[in-house]
Amino acid sequence: MKGKIIEYMDRMPVHSTIDLSNNALCGEIPETLTDLIHLGALNLSWNKLTGNIPINIGSFKDLESLDLSHNNLSGPIPPSMASMTFLSFMNLSYNNLSGQIPIANQFGTFNDPSIYEGNPQLCGDPLPTNCSSLFPGSGEKGRKHEHDEKTERLWLYASIAIGYITGFWLVCGSLLLKRSWRHLYFNFMFDMRDKLMVFVVVNLVRAKPKFDTERN
Repeated sequence: MKGKIIEYMDRMPVHSTIDLSNNALCGEIPETLTDLIHLGALNLSWNKLTGNIPINIGSFKDLESLDLSHNNLSGPIPPSMASMTFLSFMNLSYNNLSGQIPIANQFGTFNDPSIYEGNPQLCGDPLPTNCSSLFPGSGEKGRKHEHDEKTERLWLYASIAIGYITGFWLVCGSLLLKRSWRHLYFNFMFDMRDKLMVFVVVNLVRAKPKFDTERN
């Protein structure tokens, strides 16, 4: 359990556990296995499993321990694993996994490189392998994405500024050119000011007796 051999001398604590390690199991991990959403521990290490880690493995919401080491699993680490917030032990070493290690949620706490070793195509923290060096195109794509974000941000700011200036001069220009509109506008503003002042004073007068009562 969680990488430790535990001998239970009395009754075993309540754990929903599947341990099929050290067998000769082959083939892919069944997708339907992830229907066991309340499973607490899963150990499939030291087998001959192939294929990808099930993409919906994040359905294991209560999983605390996951050991898939020493198999022949391939493909990326599914992003859905970041939603397994109860996961406190994980071992994915010695497979053929590839791509960048997720960094969200629990993955930020898995700082031991040994849980990923034996996967030469994996990159990112906590491994020393940089993804841009392992996959040269990824760095260029990242820079292009960053450039596109900056361009979109500049266009957003420019459109806001143009919209503000246009709206400002449409309002102020019409007031400057049309005296009757200018009088209506200022009359409206003064009227709103008077109504607001009356509203505040009336509510203060109403609240004063209640405040005095509570203070006494």
